[in-house]
Amino acid sequence: MTALTIVLVLVLLLVVFGLLFRLQTLTSIFSGSFTRDIGMSNSVNAVLFIVFLVGGGAWFAYSFAENFNKMNPPIASIHGHAMERMFWITMAVIGVAFVITQALLFWYSYKYQHKEGRRAYFFSHNNTIEVVWTIIPAVVMAALIFAGWKAWTRITGPAPKESVVLEVMGKQFNWLVRYPGRDMKLGVVNYRLIDATNEFGFDLTDKSALDDFTAGEVHVPKGVPVLIKIRSRDVLHAVYMPHFRVQMYAVPGMPTRFWFTPTTTTDEMRAKLGNPKFDYELACNQICGRGHFAMKLKIVVDEPDDYQNWYAAQKSFSEQNPDVLASFKNKPATMAPAAAQVEAAEQPAAPLASMSH
Repeated sequence: MTALTIVLVLVLLLVVFGLLFRLQTLTSIFSGSFTRDIGMSNSVNAVLFIVFLVGGGAWFAYSFAENFNKMNPPIASIHGHAMERMFWITMAVIGVAFVITQALLFWYSYKYQHKEGRRAYFFSHNNTIEVVWTIIPAVVMAALIFAGWKAWTRITGPAPKESVVLEVMGKQFNWLVRYPGRDMKLGVVNYRLIDATNEFGFDLTDKSALDDFTAGEVHVPKGVPVLIKIRSRDVLHAVYMPHFRVQMYAVPGMPTRFWFTPTTTTDEMRAKLGNPKFDYELACNQICGRGHFAMKLKIVVDEPDDYQNWYAAQKSFSEQNPDVLASFKNKPATMAPAAAQVEAAEQPAAPLASMSH
C-alpha cells in the first residue's frame, strides 16, 4: 500500500510540474517574450509525409494485388455478379475520393510547411466550394443507395414459384437445417418444444411437419432458385456464403430470408480451382461467442438429378424419432405462435418434377 501511495504521489508531482511548465510557456507567449526555433525538424517531417504517401501507397497496391483472389472468391450464383459489380462501383467511387483527398493532404503538408516570412491565406467562406462538395457527394450517394435498395428488395423479396425452400437456424455454435418433405410445405415449429432431440422444435401435431427432415449439410440444385428462411435460436448470427455472395443476419425472434440461384456445382468448382477438396461453406460472420470460429456448415451444389436422388433418400424427423412422434400422439395438440405458423406457410416449395429440366 505504501509503494502504491509513493507511485501516485510521484505521478501527481509530474502532472503538477507539467502544468506549471505549460503555464509558464503560455505566459511567455502572451507577453511576447517567447520564441521557438523550428530548425530542421519541420522540414524532416514534411519530407516524411511524402515518403509515407509514396511508400504506404505502394505497399497498399502490392498487398491489394497479392491478396485480390483471396478477398474475391469465384462467383457461383446469378445475382452474385450484380452484387460484385455494385460493390466495385462503390469501392471505385470511394477509392478515387480517398486517393485524391489523402494525396492532397500529404502534398499540402509538404508544400506548405512552415517557412519564415510566409503567411497563410485565409478566407472564411466560399459559396461555390460549399455547393460543389455538397451536391456532388449527395447525388453520388443517392445513386449508390438507390442501386443497393433495388438489389436488396430483389434478393429479399418473393422468390420464384419454382424455388427450392429450406430453413437454416443458427445457435451457439452450429447451424441446423430442415427441408420440407413430400408435401413440399415446411411445417410449424415452436420454440417451446425445443429439447436435446427436437432441436428445431417440430410441432408434430401439424401434418405438414410430419414429413419435414433435417440434414447435416446443405444440398441445393444447380440452376434452380433457392429460398433460405433464416432464424436464430439464441443470439445474433449471420448466414454468410461467400461464393454465392449471400449474407443475411439471423436475428432472434425475427425470421429473415434470402434467395439466390446457384450456377456452379461443387464438382465444377473443384475442377475450376484445381482443388479436389474444395467445398462451399456457410459460415457465421457475426461474432456470437467463444465458439464462433467453428460455426460452419458444408454446402453441396448438385446437378438437379443428383439433388433429386439425395432428396428422395432422406428420412423425415418423425420417422427417425418415433419416440418424439409418439409423445405428440399422447398429448393434446400444441399450438405454435401465430408468427411461426405464418412463416412456415409463407412460401411453398416447388415439386421436384420442376427441377428435371
